[in-house]
Amino acid sequence: MNIKAIIFDVNGTLIDIRTDEGNEDVYRVVSNLLSYQGIQTHRHELKALYYELMDAQKKNRGERHPEFNAVAIFRQIVNRLATDYTRSLPAQKLEQLPLLLAEAYRAASRHQLKLYYGVETTLHQLASKYRLAVVSDAQTAYALPELHAVGLTSFFERIIVSGDYGYRKPDVRLFEEALHAMGIHASEAVYVGNDIYRDVYGAQRAGMKTVLFRSNQGCPEKPGINAEYIIYQFPELLNALQFLEQQ
Repeated sequence: MNIKAIIFDVNGTLIDIRTDEGNEDVYRVVSNLLSYQGIQTHRHELKALYYELMDAQKKNRGERHPEFNAVAIFRQIVNRLATDYTRSLPAQKLEQLPLLLAEAYRAASRHQLKLYYGVETTLHQLASKYRLAVVSDAQTAYALPELHAVGLTSFFERIIVSGDYGYRKPDVRLFEEALHAMGIHASEAVYVGNDIYRDVYGAQRAGMKTVLFRSNQGCPEKPGINAEYIIYQFPELLNALQFLEQQ
């Protein structure tokens, strides 16, 4: 196998992240922030509205594996709940407010953000031989700052985030988008992820070979789906690629 590129999932594969979007404190923080914008809403009302808008957005996508856009949800929330005070705010602030709210929501829900053992060292080794990219189920408002926070952004020439497209893995189009952007054929790329269905099945449908990282997240097993190689520690990826290159 002539491998030119390695494409990665992020959360659960490169980054060990823990969030709790169900925590009431998340909505208390965001509702408090909204109060500074002239919007008074109880955390329970905000939570119900957030999920209502998210469900509606995903339903309207008409996709088998729909993805939401968090910034768009908060834009709807601001538009729906805006008061005269809100509308009197500077135009630039109003334009940036949905992104700020999305960032605050993520920050309040996040409990852990760190790399898995050996990720940075392994990526340094890979970058000297392969082109690297990302295909992730995430929101750009979160994914890019989090990759930057753990020092990984510079490794990747392409970062494909599902929230920008309206559908998520295992939709084959996300994988194809990365391949097209890099100008390579699926047979020249390996996908590395931690979920047997979303990552392995999706990438295989796109024509790529796969490596399953059995981390502490994701679903590692599903009948009828098998990765070409399984690793249990991230540095083992070097062995996996050596094996696949010989196929």
